[in-house]
Amino acid sequence: MKDEDKPYIKPDIKLPETTVKAFILGAILSAALAAANAYLGLFAGLTVSASIPAAVISMAILKLFKKNNILENNIVQTAASAGESLAAGVIFTFPALVLMGYWSGFNYLETSLIALSGGVLGVLFTIPLRSALIVKQKLKFPEGVATSEVLKSGEEGGKAIKFLAMGALLGALVKLSESGLKIWDAVFEKATLAADKAYLYFGINLSPALMSVGYIVGLRIASLVFAGGVISWWIAIPIYLYLNGNPDGVEPVALGSATWNSNIRFLGVGAMVVGGLWALINLKGAIGTALNAGLKAIKNKASGTVTTLRTEKDTPMQWVIMGVGIMVVPIFIIYLREIEEVPISGLMAIIMVIAGFLFAAVAGYMAGLVGSSNNPISGVSIATILTSSLILLALLGSGSEKGPAAAILIGSVVACAAAIAGDNMQDLKAGHLLGATPQRQQIMQMVGVVAAAFAMPLILDLLNEAYGFGPATAEKPNSLQAPQATLMQSVAVGVFGGGLPWVMVYFGMGLAVVIIILDKMQEMRQSEFRIPVLAVAVGLYLPFELDSAIMLGGIIAWLVGKYQKQNQLQDEGQHKAAKQRSERTGLLFASGLITGEALIGIGLAVPIVLTESDDFMALTEETFGSLPGLVVILAICVFLYRIAVKAYRTE
Repeated sequence: MKDEDKPYIKPDIKLPETTVKAFILGAILSAALAAANAYLGLFAGLTVSASIPAAVISMAILKLFKKNNILENNIVQTAASAGESLAAGVIFTFPALVLMGYWSGFNYLETSLIALSGGVLGVLFTIPLRSALIVKQKLKFPEGVATSEVLKSGEEGGKAIKFLAMGALLGALVKLSESGLKIWDAVFEKATLAADKAYLYFGINLSPALMSVGYIVGLRIASLVFAGGVISWWIAIPIYLYLNGNPDGVEPVALGSATWNSNIRFLGVGAMVVGGLWALINLKGAIGTALNAGLKAIKNKASGTVTTLRTEKDTPMQWVIMGVGIMVVPIFIIYLREIEEVPISGLMAIIMVIAGFLFAAVAGYMAGLVGSSNNPISGVSIATILTSSLILLALLGSGSEKGPAAAILIGSVVACAAAIAGDNMQDLKAGHLLGATPQRQQIMQMVGVVAAAFAMPLILDLLNEAYGFGPATAEKPNSLQAPQATLMQSVAVGVFGGGLPWVMVYFGMGLAVVIIILDKMQEMRQSEFRIPVLAVAVGLYLPFELDSAIMLGGIIAWLVGKYQKQNQLQDEGQHKAAKQRSERTGLLFASGLITGEALIGIGLAVPIVLTESDDFMALTEETFGSLPGLVVILAICVFLYRIAVKAYRTE
């Protein structure tokens, strides 16, 4: 066995893992990180992995206790990161039910049960895959490996938590100044329309959280998202306005926003549909491998041919099968309550279980290949909703008012299962490297899912009442865009009732095909720069202000990497350690910025709802424009760059 394959804690050593304080801390962090990621995803259309921040917070808190150990830390981050992942599955789908007017709000019991069922199924579906994908195939699982390294270097916890806390405090202060005190505008944007023909626009959201997302995903993904924005805002909108002009004399910035909202964003719908289907086609081998591995694991468990090592002890397979059966019951009841037809509800439950297991396998495999942050959950969700919509269309007819909602309800469970599956495999990889007990991790994954599932309806209702979802309106000028949910709504409603600008959808599909061809050409050239179609599709349906802010963060990450190359330490071991230290420092500070901004955004929502006003804290009647915000965001970028390169230079 190679050294890197040996667990940090040997199988014959037993340390306390699922302690009372680990349960409590894991549940609290799960709910908190779920809330933060929900706000970020509804605002930005992207979510990030919370495993490393959760590990650092866990280390800092558990060090206050006399007795703690590395496996207990790992158990806490396992539960905490499950909450963050469940939030992604929820926000990509559930708000679509409100956007389409099917729900007036988020019914607590229904929302909790659907999220809970999807999350628990995601955990259960990954149990038979753990041994095959982690132990035998030895996939990379980048976030899992990084998390294990952070936990191993736990003696750095004090310094690491400093950067996380610093970022959280700064992110909270900036959000409070912009959204609470109304000192500056949230967005800098300018546009011109010459002779009602030539349109030019630039905008950037002055959010540290968005910049941090770009920093975390890196320049490659950030540039592809930005490319999608360029196609929509610098090519498609100018062409559309050149052909159609501005007959109503609308102000240029508002004109671009209205054109994008009513027509151009549907390029993203077409691209995402093709991207989701392409993900399935491209992963047919991976799907087969994952499914075969799961079936073999079930067979081996049933025959008793399984190791008794503590570090290879999974939840018994009979419990898994029983759990899947139990979870189907509340889902069927909810479907029946909404659709009111037993045969259709039964079919929906069957589709959900099949699609859930299929996409959980895909998500687990993809997490091992490219990481859970790059997992195509949006593509998985839209492929499920599109397929479900077509099946339900044949059964219910085009005039059905419940058909679109039924498709979203199926997609919501599948999205939650897939999101949880990818994250859980990362956590199990970290546990494998550390010498954790898989069964105990799987229990804590359930704890994280339960805590997040019962917190999410409250968070969604609060954010909806305070800010609103979807495109901004006169009543909700600061609405959260909820890009994925808006996309899901458009597809489901469009299949049943029409109303989609199909020309734009078809153009988006064609564009996605072109991107796929370019990516295959890059693959044939063995180029390191690949062009995943879903990354560009995300940029197509995000407002440009978000794309550009994410790009800014990607540029900072690139500059840090450039500094590391230009000042590379001669000793390879020292260089590797310094690079990891630099990456970890930047990641923690950026994660802090995201968490601080998100929690203040949620905190402000409470008084906004109570006072029915979003300017209850405003210092003046008018803001000072966007210039102060520009100065602040640029200063934060400089500071992020400096602490990251300083961490590379010094121990």
